[in-house]
Amino acid sequence: MGTRRKRERQQDLWIATSDVVETPANAFYDRLNQILDEHKFDAKVERLCQKFYKKSPYGRPSMAPGIYFRSLLIGYFEGLDSERGIAWRTADSLSLRKFLGYALDEATPDHSTISRTRRLFWLETHKAVFRWVLQILNEEGLVSGRTVSIDATTLEANAALKSIVRRDNGQSYNDYLKELAKAAGMENPTREQLARLDRKRKKKGSNQEWMSPSDPDARITKMKDGRTHLAHKAEHAVDLTSGALLAVTLQPANEGDTTTIHKTLEEAQTAAREINEAGVEEVVADKGYHSGAVLLEVHDQAIRSYIPEPERGRRKWQGGAEEQKRTYANRRRVRGDRNKRLQKLRSEVTERTFAHMYETGGMRRVHLQGRKNILKRLLVHGAAFNLSLILRKTLGVGKPRRLQGLYLQFFACLRRLFGRFEAIRSWRRDLKDTLHRKVCQFVTAIQQTRIRAAA
Repeated sequence: MGTRRKRERQQDLWIATSDVVETPANAFYDRLNQILDEHKFDAKVERLCQKFYKKSPYGRPSMAPGIYFRSLLIGYFEGLDSERGIAWRTADSLSLRKFLGYALDEATPDHSTISRTRRLFWLETHKAVFRWVLQILNEEGLVSGRTVSIDATTLEANAALKSIVRRDNGQSYNDYLKELAKAAGMENPTREQLARLDRKRKKKGSNQEWMSPSDPDARITKMKDGRTHLAHKAEHAVDLTSGALLAVTLQPANEGDTTTIHKTLEEAQTAAREINEAGVEEVVADKGYHSGAVLLEVHDQAIRSYIPEPERGRRKWQGGAEEQKRTYANRRRVRGDRNKRLQKLRSEVTERTFAHMYETGGMRRVHLQGRKNILKRLLVHGAAFNLSLILRKTLGVGKPRRLQGLYLQFFACLRRLFGRFEAIRSWRRDLKDTLHRKVCQFVTAIQQTRIRAAA
């Protein structure tokens, strides 16, 4: 075995074409490119983004729209949380170079080019790409849009809670605590004393008084794990019959579910009417979305609601006859067997979108600032999630790393199969030994009987 010499190897000036390393085939990305090419993806996005480009001999080379959206698709499928990570991964991987259409002698886009292109393209352009992918699912028969589930989750913002300032005068939180300490009689308070003073205060994190200077759209809120962070609220509308994502909205994290559902339901209704004429017919949600105003709006849109009612005690309906009627009608539907099936399906299908987009998709903590910037990335993530439904139908997997799992499952299946064969062989061997022993005992008993009879 040889050893690696610790000296720099002089690179060859010329190299034969036959000696160039070929890009390895990737079944997942080749199939994804095939789907995009079949539906003329590049021509579609170039028409959408034509107004953002201008021929000029100055500046850095522009990034083609098809390459930009493919780069963000890579962020979802590879679980990359930042655009810098996407740029590094595409430069490092031969198969991703082939997916983007770059040769070995071409430089892939760096993160600043991806970031500038994202800021250049409008939010409506990203929404148009998301709706276009929904049309592909409709052509494949993978979405109906009649029964919709709505749920929300929090995303940690790219801003530190300790950097918040007052909205009225821009004073930092630490300086504000020092003023409170001086008012309490502390001349030069230490950090521990300030922390102890702050711990005893109540209602100290009001979004009406404090904001983040780096991300004004972020809101102080409590996360799912109980920690307090600056965060955003992502809300999904999911088709329960297929698991497809119909709408993605990003809203203030401090707003309640009964406030944010209106915008998400409106966008889901718009997307559903492009798929079927009736649009959304049923909406399913958890008890956090239950309110009289929500039930009235859902009824006005001719949609049946399946929203469990929280424990509020006995209510008085003076002057609210219509709200009472809608509440009792929703209560009857919730007590039925269909609601049990829909709620079980909601908890499975809707949470799956959160897991794929934010946990394995790398967007639980965002690396962008501003609600519009984050929503652009989320919309392409949602489009990638919908494309994975088509890939799951054709390839059997929705992400490239699942191919590795298929190989492991195949070998595990073979192992179990051979194990069963070995168990059958062992059982036959034991049966043969048992029969042989019994026959020998029977022959020995007959011989002993004959000997006794002869004697």
